[in-house]
Amino acid sequence: MNKDKISQNQITPPIADKQPQVLELHGDRRVDNYFWMRDIDNPKVVAYLEAENSYTKVMMQHTETLQKTLYNEMLSRIKETDLSVPYRKDNYYYYSRTEAGKDYRIHCRKEGNLDAPEEVLLDENELAAGHDFFELGIFAISPNHQILAYSYDTSGSEQYTLLFLDLTTRELYPETIADTYFSFCWCNDNQTSFYTKIDAANRPYQLFKHTLGTPPTQDQLIYHEPDHAYALYVGKTRSQAYILMTLQSSITTEVHYLDANNPESNFQIIYPREPGIEYDVEHHSDYFYIVTNEAATNFKLVRTPLTMPSKENWQTVIPHREDVLLSGVSLFINHLVIYERKDGLQTARVQNISTGSEDNIIFPEPTYQFYEGNNPEFNTNILRFNYTSLITPPSVFDYDMETHEQELKKQTEVLGDYDKNQYQSEWLLATAEDGTQIPISIVYKKGIEKDGKNPLLLTGYGAYGASYPASFSSARLALLDRGVVFAIAHIRGGEEMGRKWYEDGKFLQKKNTFTDFIACAEYLINEGWTISDRLAITGGSAGGLLMGAVINLRPELFKVVVADVPFVDVVTTILDTSLPLSAMEWEEWGNPNDKVYYEYMKSYSPYDNVAAKDYPHLLITAGLNDSRVKYWEPAKWTAKLRELKTDDHVLLLKTNMDAGHSGASGRYESLRELAFEYAFILARLGL
Repeated sequence: MNKDKISQNQITPPIADKQPQVLELHGDRRVDNYFWMRDIDNPKVVAYLEAENSYTKVMMQHTETLQKTLYNEMLSRIKETDLSVPYRKDNYYYYSRTEAGKDYRIHCRKEGNLDAPEEVLLDENELAAGHDFFELGIFAISPNHQILAYSYDTSGSEQYTLLFLDLTTRELYPETIADTYFSFCWCNDNQTSFYTKIDAANRPYQLFKHTLGTPPTQDQLIYHEPDHAYALYVGKTRSQAYILMTLQSSITTEVHYLDANNPESNFQIIYPREPGIEYDVEHHSDYFYIVTNEAATNFKLVRTPLTMPSKENWQTVIPHREDVLLSGVSLFINHLVIYERKDGLQTARVQNISTGSEDNIIFPEPTYQFYEGNNPEFNTNILRFNYTSLITPPSVFDYDMETHEQELKKQTEVLGDYDKNQYQSEWLLATAEDGTQIPISIVYKKGIEKDGKNPLLLTGYGAYGASYPASFSSARLALLDRGVVFAIAHIRGGEEMGRKWYEDGKFLQKKNTFTDFIACAEYLINEGWTISDRLAITGGSAGGLLMGAVINLRPELFKVVVADVPFVDVVTTILDTSLPLSAMEWEEWGNPNDKVYYEYMKSYSPYDNVAAKDYPHLLITAGLNDSRVKYWEPAKWTAKLRELKTDDHVLLLKTNMDAGHSGASGRYESLRELAFEYAFILARLGL
């Protein structure tokens, strides 16, 4: 029985009804007592979620002052009225800005120079008025800068409505296109555009061509992707010469191209899909440049003539290397920018296409994040990039690719006299069960001692080849200034150490992700950074799966767990092809219709492996409109944990009834959600 207490008064948590549902496959029989929670039309479902929310509110009442304190601290560090660094496109400078008291961005431009009058293009605050949730999807200016295509979602379900705004008259075109995805591009005639639509599982699967000012019912269906493992995206080369339609599964790519000046022509294929072969395409002069893993685990760069782009004409530009991951390239009229990863860290070099000479962009800190900024112009020598680290606020640089000079255009201002010299970041290496060295990025306020007494928050993700960024968070200072150490476990399943790092954390090697995380936790304890009784962990989505798996394996290792929108009912979800996390996920986790994968997935699925034992303090979050991880996964997991766990630790479920996968949309409400989670962690750690 749960024995949570506030002010010595026992609070009774909600107890969900048990309605056994038998699930059978491969001769295996699973009984799911909470399968009924999938039916959102059942009044008991919403009643249960609201009961859990009420319980959570009561159980967190004693932290309300702390929540307000944390929120005010976080807000006090943000420059509420601020603007982005303007970027140039043709004769216009585009930027966005924020105003104090307003949740969302205001998008603007100036013509000719930065001293020109401001033109407000779109105010997200006006669009968000009257909605509990708002997210901007597409924001695409036509080539002649006269028309704005934009889309928005007001539920969190990632189903966007597309509109067109005449920037001269400020009038909307009559057409409104529903159920679109955030994938769109203009043709060079300023009248024709391509957009993608989603199916019932929120998969972008159709490409349509639209003529401005005509009814969407007249839009031409250009392509329909029937394979549920593939998603469809559309974009444009920086050269503005070609429209690219990309069909992509987790491990396979197929790209088609179209002359952006001739939208009535037909898309042509570059290379037909071949299982396991991925590639990205860019354009320069007479060639397509292709980054691909064809016979190259860590990827290579090839180029191929526009007139004969098929694989037999591919010419190697950068060969495959065992110790360097080619993350991608960026092409400008005179330069090739090459993005790579070596020894877990990002690197970049700029090559003069004519001479072949190169310059390396150097990053001084032990762990950091670097990514290309907004570079819409092809005919330029300026590369804009963004840099941040665990102690360096987001910084925008302009790099002259001819002179190799860097200019800091802006560093995000952290109010309250933030001094990065008061903090320290490090790159550590833990040893996994099989001897593999697992990187850890760590940050803390200087002055702490490795005496085993520090509270520590450890996070990770480890899926889809996504490398966890070692980036700055002004909100995180609320933890660091209270003596909490923050660490990121760069576990297998990501791509920090190369493509094999990803492959060694998926399919039938997925458990490496979980044991790597446990090894990082044990390393931090053994090295005196913390102890189990002061160790909190957090992860979201696939990182929430990580949380569920590690507390099933080693619940005694952790004191506090925050699992945001956790993907925890692995087998049942991936078997259901009507859901987004199903057929498209078979190339990441495996197809449970195959008995080998079924048994392996079942052996680590957090929901299927909840047992009668002690668990840490748990805060679980969900979004009612979440299209990626359905609300019922965290809800069912909570109910089953409540039924079986043998401890008196706190177990809370907090469902945002107006949002989706990313939680609250407005910046102020997002801070409140984070303050809530931090308050839970700090309270349970006894701080």
